[in-house]
Amino acid sequence: MDFFANHILSAVLFTPLVGATLLLFIPREAELAHKIGGNLFGVLGFLVSLPLVFWWKPGLEPFSFQENVSWIPSIGARYHLGIDGISLLLVMLTTFLGMIAILSSWSAIHQRTKEYYILLLLLQTGMIGVFISLDFFLFYVFWEVMLVPMYFLIGVWGSDRRLYAAIKFFLYTLAGSVVMLLAILALYFYAPVAPGGTRTFDVPTLLAAAQHFSDPLKVWLFWGFFFAFAIKVPMFPFHTWLPDAHTEAPTAGSVILAGVLLKMGTYGFIRFSLPLLPVDSVLRARIIQIVIVLSLVAIVYGALVCLMQKDMKRLIAYSSVSHLGFCTLGIFALTPNGLAGSVIQQINHGISTGALFLIVGVLYERRHTRMISEFGGLATPMPNFAAIYLIISLSSLGMPLLNGFIGEFTILQGAFQVSKAWAAWGVLGVILGAAYLLWLYQRVMFGSVTNPVNEHLPDLNLREMATLVPLVFVAFWIGIYPKPFFTLIEKPVQKIVEQVNPNFYQMERAKLPPVTAPTAMAEAK
Repeated sequence: MDFFANHILSAVLFTPLVGATLLLFIPREAELAHKIGGNLFGVLGFLVSLPLVFWWKPGLEPFSFQENVSWIPSIGARYHLGIDGISLLLVMLTTFLGMIAILSSWSAIHQRTKEYYILLLLLQTGMIGVFISLDFFLFYVFWEVMLVPMYFLIGVWGSDRRLYAAIKFFLYTLAGSVVMLLAILALYFYAPVAPGGTRTFDVPTLLAAAQHFSDPLKVWLFWGFFFAFAIKVPMFPFHTWLPDAHTEAPTAGSVILAGVLLKMGTYGFIRFSLPLLPVDSVLRARIIQIVIVLSLVAIVYGALVCLMQKDMKRLIAYSSVSHLGFCTLGIFALTPNGLAGSVIQQINHGISTGALFLIVGVLYERRHTRMISEFGGLATPMPNFAAIYLIISLSSLGMPLLNGFIGEFTILQGAFQVSKAWAAWGVLGVILGAAYLLWLYQRVMFGSVTNPVNEHLPDLNLREMATLVPLVFVAFWIGIYPKPFFTLIEKPVQKIVEQVNPNFYQMERAKLPPVTAPTAMAEAK
């Protein structure tokens, strides 16, 4: 038990990889065995990650459950794992959505099932590795490992234009990865080395050393990392790969892509980009202004483009551009509320948009079309489906008592503390989000059944309910009682803001009314 507790992160990381390896030995013809094995290790991957939540105790160290052993001593690379509250939430989102995505594939995939489930499990390992790596070399390995399974998932099991979408996804992400590699190498070589010491790829060590770099060097490093993460998020104008990849990917691929892969970009901003902001206030203000403008453009542009879509999946894909714009707005507002709201909204987006892709997948399995015009009046033959779809739509648009409201409200509050104009543009995005989501729901679910084919569509079966109901539960949980989530990220958020924006707390304290003598005496009592 102690061994498991000391190596819990390795267990979480390699459980999907063990499943993928075992599937290699199952004969290609045994389709049912592939499905059972894939789902078994999907569930097992989630169960193995649950102790992280129950054993989590924020301590003096910034990272918990650390494992740090020598890996490639000649270059200073180590097998260094660890998580803080932000990483913990993203790891749990990965294992939770991974389990649900694998289950959603049961009746959708009938060709090359062995390879399909192996790639899904490999993808799971790559994504978890990105969130728990505390060594830049290890981080980059997992960042690249994740790219290959998703390329094949889109290119082999996708829709009509799958090869175009897969190659576009691969080239965009690879371009960002190469620039990030140069930034990592620059950090590695510019970091000072103690006499008799060796160079290291250790993330905390290099980021601490970067605090003493010159501002021009930090600016170049910032933009090197920014380019890779902006493509992954994706931020405007690096977003053009996303609608094609989302639309052509199989349902499970879309769920993982929207729910987890995009968060690797926002996680990179928080973990690596923020500490590299220059100290000079003018330089910093210019960088922040550029990123905030791109975020606000993404929020409004993504929502407006959603209103023009005819394909349900493409509409939801563009909604991710808008929703992730809120996340980057919160991150670069550099306030505790903005950053905490951004992390919560990343989780919310994974839950809500992942569920929306599952909903489109349910319809696609029945009708083999995603065109909005092909549907209408589905609430009559599919009442359970209509109820869950409505809850998820309200969750995505930010209705109070559902998860989206908590994230958007906190981000807007954090942005408002810096600039009322930023918050105003963000509110416009919320209004447009309600417009396209309700418009889509009304077109698909309300009215009379205009197409005879839709009159006898079967409602949700037990397996489909098992994929959607847990997401509905989490949406209500975060919307009604978000305190546990905010508690998890409180310390890391405070530490990051104190490091990158130390003036914020001084300004907040300056706004407080002066403490009078009677008040001080009352507080002392």
